[in-house]
Amino acid sequence: MINLLQVLLYLNINCGLTMDGDLFSVKGKVVIITGGGQGIGEFLALGLSKRGAIVYCIDKKFKKSKNRDGLHDMPCDITKMDKIKRVCLEIIRSNKKIDVLINNAGITMPNNSDSYSLESWSKTLDINLTGAFSFTQQVLKQMKKNRSGSIINITSLNAEFGFPNNPAYIASKGGLKMLGKSLARDWGKYGIRVNNLGPGYILTKMTEKSYRNKKKYAARKANTMLGRWGETSDLLGPCIFLASDASSYVTGQDIYVDGGWSANGLQAE
Repeated sequence: MINLLQVLLYLNINCGLTMDGDLFSVKGKVVIITGGGQGIGEFLALGLSKRGAIVYCIDKKFKKSKNRDGLHDMPCDITKMDKIKRVCLEIIRSNKKIDVLINNAGITMPNNSDSYSLESWSKTLDINLTGAFSFTQQVLKQMKKNRSGSIINITSLNAEFGFPNNPAYIASKGGLKMLGKSLARDWGKYGIRVNNLGPGYILTKMTEKSYRNKKKYAARKANTMLGRWGETSDLLGPCIFLASDASSYVTGQDIYVDGGWSANGLQAE
């Protein structure tokens, strides 16, 4: 009697298939991740690199760490178009292609709406929304030549709900969500897919303050169907799906990794 392992080994040896399956492979794909110096961006970068992707991390600065072996760190201020052009040209010269862009860079500057400064508003939108659009425009030029590409916008559960006391962040993530849908419509004819990946409450440096607040921690945990906060590792699988050929017929979509929060339709402080 032939067991499943024997079948998989046969397929691997005789049909050129891998245990992971070629459909979900990111090996050899050239990936750019903005905000790749820490948090979710760094975790996704490492995860894709370990699976054979050629990963370029974009951030204003990078910490020195042995854990970043295999990543290509490129300092860049994504609010400056000349700097975006420079790094994109450098990546294209080295690889002749860009397969995947992950618009992950983002900041949050919470405050009451009635006292929210225009400076904080402008800074948040410049990075979270305008920076993503600027980088996407530059990458598009190469993706159009290759007639293929995947753009993944890291949005947020906040793109769906009007959470209190953070107007610029909510506006920027809602804008990024709709930007993704607009670009999917515009660029599908070139074989370019644009999708949104929306984390719920994931424990990172950005959310650490809420995580340490017992009341907010409990409320946000209770609003999920799975009864827990998310971890950065929860985002890697969906990201690989959107970056790989497994999602070749998927575009203009929102995928929320939020433990079921958005389906619950609940909000919390």
